[in-house]
Formats: sequence, C-alpha cells, structure tokens
Amino acid sequence: MKILHTDNASAPAGHYSQAIEHQGLLYISGQLPVSADGTHNIGASFAEQAQIALNNLLAILNAAGGSAQSLIKVTVYVAGVKHWPAFDKVYAEMIGAHRPARAVVPVPELHHGYLVEIEAVAALA
Repeated sequence: MKILHTDNASAPAGHYSQAIEHQGLLYISGQLPVSADGTHNIGASFAEQAQIALNNLLAILNAAGGSAQSLIKVTVYVAGVKHWPAFDKVYAEMIGAHRPARAVVPVPELHHGYLVEIEAVAALA
C-alpha cells in the first residue's frame, strides 16, 4: 500500500490518510469543505461547500496521477436530502461527461456542521 498526500487538498484532521493506493486503485478518504490552507468554510453556501470538497477530492486524485475520468465509485453524504439537486448540478459541472457509480446518502449532520462530505474510489493506470 502507498499512502498519498498533497498540499493541494486539506490535510487530514484525524488519524487517517488523504488517500491510499493499493493494486491500481485509489481510495480517497471523505473530503469536507475545508480549503487546502486549512480554512474552514462552514458558513459557505451548500454549492460552495460542494465545490470545495470536490476540489479536494480532485486535487488528491490528480496528485496520484488520475483525473475525474478515473473515478469508479463516489459516495456523497449530504446533511439533508434537500441538497441532492444542488449537489448533482455542481458535481456534473465539475466531473463532466464521465458518470462513475455514485450514492448520495442523506444524513442528519456532519462533522463541524458541514453540509457535504465526499469519498471515492478511482482506478489508476
């Protein structure tokens, strides 16, 4: 296994890695809307939070040599199902035409009061 880290995404705030590469797959830990410099964005709109979390995920994926087209499975946790349409819009804009498998899971709350957290599995060639 190879532990991956990039300064272009928020640093882990607990006992975990940004991502682990194993046998050609990249497992990206849940990304909250924390900017790469550590700035918390709790007061940002849902769409802004989704963009920041996706930026983190894509930065980690890019640092591993992948791209949005490398994504196999994405799991999204949203604080309330009402945010699903807004997430889908931001996600489609940022991921593009590629359509990896995905689950959107409504939850009552997320750490620090954030509205979205995103984790993923990607294939690295």
